[in-house]
Amino acid sequence: MSDNDRIVYRKDGNWIQKKVDADRASSVHGTQGEADAAARGMLRKSGGGELIIKGRNGKIRDKDTIAPGNDPFPPRG
Repeated sequence: MSDNDRIVYRKDGNWIQKKVDADRASSVHGTQGEADAAARGMLRKSGGGELIIKGRNGKIRDKDTIAPGNDPFPPRG
């Protein structure tokens, strides 16, 4: 089972990085890029998993599997 982290925009203008089932943010950042980098680093350190990035509108903008996670839809080679 992999960890799922997500990046979400808050009304105060900050971006948070948190686990899907967490009540509180793991970290708070001024930009989406900073939150993305923090989430990727945290996922790599914890053994990989799925990264879910939400836009300002709250909708999923992108998903990425961070190695060594198990990508459910790997690219065909």
